Formats: sequence, structure tokens, C-alpha cells
Amino acid sequence: MHHRPFIAPMLFDDPEAAWEQVKTIYDGSIAHLREAMRRFVAGEDVGERVRACYPFVRVHTDTVARADSRLSFGFVAGPGTYETTLTRPDLYARYYQQQFRLLLKNHGSRQAVHLQVGISTQPIPIHFSFAEHEHIEGSLSAERRLLMRDVFDLPDLGAMDDGIANGTHETPPGKPEPLALFTAPRVDYSLQRLRHYTGTSPEHFQKFVLFTNYQFYIDEFVKLGLSLMSEPLKDGQDDYIAFIEPGNLVTRRAGTAAEPGDALGAPLPRLPQMPGYHLIRADGSGISMVNIGVGPANAKTITDHVAVLRPHAWLMLGHCAGLRNTQQLGDYVLAHGYVREDHVLDEDLPLWVPIPPLAEVQVAIEAAVAEVTQLTGHDLKRVMRTGTVASTDNRNWELLPQRTPERRFSQSRAVALDMESATIAANGFRFRVPYGTLLCVSDKPMHGEIKLPGMANHFYRERVDQHLRIGIRAMEMLRALGVDKLHSRKLRSFTEVAFQ
Repeated sequence: MHHRPFIAPMLFDDPEAAWEQVKTIYDGSIAHLREAMRRFVAGEDVGERVRACYPFVRVHTDTVARADSRLSFGFVAGPGTYETTLTRPDLYARYYQQQFRLLLKNHGSRQAVHLQVGISTQPIPIHFSFAEHEHIEGSLSAERRLLMRDVFDLPDLGAMDDGIANGTHETPPGKPEPLALFTAPRVDYSLQRLRHYTGTSPEHFQKFVLFTNYQFYIDEFVKLGLSLMSEPLKDGQDDYIAFIEPGNLVTRRAGTAAEPGDALGAPLPRLPQMPGYHLIRADGSGISMVNIGVGPANAKTITDHVAVLRPHAWLMLGHCAGLRNTQQLGDYVLAHGYVREDHVLDEDLPLWVPIPPLAEVQVAIEAAVAEVTQLTGHDLKRVMRTGTVASTDNRNWELLPQRTPERRFSQSRAVALDMESATIAANGFRFRVPYGTLLCVSDKPMHGEIKLPGMANHFYRERVDQHLRIGIRAMEMLRALGVDKLHSRKLRSFTEVAFQ
């Protein structure tokens, strides 16, 4: 077997130095695989087996952390050894350094705790070593492609399940406990999927993410983003520096210089399944927006993958059926509870698990509605109702006999119905990502007001722009709140991993 040269594990008490070692190991492993793949494509004999492994970080502590009790992450659950594999240190530079810094801070005051960085035994699948714009397999014959599995490691689904996040992981005796929710192969898998589904690079995703189920919202987001880019930055103004569309098509802020990678972007001949758009800030704390389409399967798929980017919050902005006769078309619904009839997460998150409202997110959304609509007090309650949202996997629930869905919705006190919100909130809970939902009533099927083409088009023109501006303003309020206050202890379990 042709391994890359071994690098002995090293101890660090400086987070930046630990990250540099992770980067050295990872870059060396990727270079080893790419060189072997280049030779393989050229028809050379690269040996019986080529392998390179991910870097790992490990921490051992003999004491319980005396961390600030207000923190929700940054410390391990108790004495022991904890470890995780790492990938893409370029993409996760700020994130890794922050996690390393908190571990050293929260465990180093009572004993000499170090971070150990070395090469793991977890192979890097050859597919995850390709550069973004490389399409190597396309130049191989069918026979040569079949031979790849005998020479290189391919993705192993057994190494990338969600047992840690789901709380079902059981560490084998004598093995380190997990340090992060996701292993390196799981992260790499999702990074590949994000490119496929959204048509944009994971590097462009920002820390605050809006999901929608209608293209109308995307049209307004594009219009707003391009409008901002046409205006030079001013002191005290927002500091969005670029707008990115599918195909990694970059529009820079007026008066700012293009970057070398911008030229690689190009409009796509057709949109991907769930196109992504990004309003960029230099520190990565801008706003991304994804049109997830219709249905809970799409909602789960995209949030499964966005979660590995460790966003600070995600919100659902979309349309819903109003279930109360007192609601009007165009009214808003702020979800404070969910009826989960989506079923796509039943195996990952049991139905008996409550999905609580997060105070920080709820307050920000309500404040944003008040600010954008210029309504307060009783007038605000006239256009926005807080209540339970039901999400179903049956788009034609109205046609079911015996009116059983209607009875369940009434018993749950639901005020609105859609197909995605409960899934997005539940996956936020599962992956420890702060979540929220603000919907807009677009029809009232139980009260004879169904969508008709002319009425729907008029409604969308009237409401979408305001609804989107509310979502963006809520995200800006959450950003101003700060990461430490935003990430809630309500989302962390008894024996939680240290990484956010």
C-alpha cells in the first residue's frame, strides 16, 4: 500500500499553531492523492493501493470543565479523551481556531491541557480530494473507472452517519469520545452535495441562511442584492461586499476590485434543484438564501448539508395555508410550535421530542416585523399571529376522507399549515442550529379561499418584498446579538460535544 509519509502527533497550546498543523497534514494528504490520481488518469501504474488519511485533533482532560455556565459549547462533558477528524482547514479556518481556543481556555486553567494533532486512520475518499473545477473521472474509460475502487478509497457511508448528532452514537470501549457533531467524511459528503443542489461553492455560504419555498422570494433577493452592489460602500452603512448567484457568478460592490477566483464563475444553462444565492460579508456573517422548492424531503436534504457549515441561524420564509377564519391573506404567522406530520425525520428525531421556540430568534423576528411594517402593539397583532404551524407531507391533505387532518390540526391549535417549516425547525434542533419560521398566509382552503392564478400573482407582488425585508432584518438583528448569546443551551444535550 502506498501511504503518504507519516507525521508524528504533536501537542499544541496555541490554537493558530494547531490549525496550521491540521492544514499541513491535510494539504499533504490531498497533494498525495491528487498526484497519484494524475498518474492514474495518465495510465501509469500507481501501485496496488493508494491511501491518505484525514488529520485529527484530540484533547484529554482529567477534570470537569469550569467553563462559564452561560456557554453552550467550547468544553467537553467530563474527564476523558475526545477526538474528531477534520477536513478543509481553509474553509473552516475561523471555526476550527475558535473551537481550539475555547477548549484550551475552558480546560487549561486547572491542568496542562493540550491539543494533540496528528494523522488519523480514516482514509480520505479520492472523490473528496478533487479540486472544485476538476472533472477527472470524465476523462477515464469505463474499465479505468472500475479499477479506481481497487486503487483508491471510495466514500464509505458507514463512516458518515448522523449518530453523534442524533444522540445514538455509542463509543466502542477504549476509543475516544466524539469532539464534534460531524466527522470529516460526513462534512466532505455534504460539501459535495451543496455544490450539486445549490449550484454554488460551499465557500460562499454565509452564517445566516434563509430558506424559501417560492421563487418569488429569490427574485426579490436577487433584485435587492444587485441593487446593493450598484451602490458604493459608505461609512456606517451595511458592509455587504459581493452578491453571488448559481454558477458562482460574482457581482462585487461598486468601487471594489474583483478577486482572482471571480473569473471562474459563469451563468448556468439551467438552475440546479435548490439554487443558492449569497449576500457576502468579509467575515462570512452575511446572508445566504436557498429556494428549497416544495416538500419536507427537500427541506431535510438541504438542511442536512447546510448544517455542516455550522451556521449561526436559519429561518424559513414561505407561504402557508391559514387555518383560522379570522386570518386574512397576507397576514404573517410566527411559529412558536410545530405539528410534525412531515415524517422525513421520524427515524432521526422521535416525534416525542419537542421543538421549542428560541427566545432570541422569536424576539428578533417580531421586532423585524414591527420595524418593517411600522406597526406596534395591537396593530401589529392584527397582521401577525404567533401560534403552532403544522407541516404535512401530503400536499392534497384537503382531499382525504373523514376530515381527519382537519380534526388533528384543530386539536393541536395550529394556525397555519405548510410542508417545510417543521422539518427545518426540527433539523435545526437536531443539528444545534438556531431556527425560526415566519410564514405568510396565501390561501385559506378550509374557508373557501383557494389560490387562483390572478389572485395569487397579485398577492405575491404585494407581499413578497416586505416579507423578505423582514427576514433580512431579523437576520441582521441576530447577527448584532452575537454568537455567544445566539447559540442556545436549549439545543445542547446532557453529554454534548465540545464543538459548536
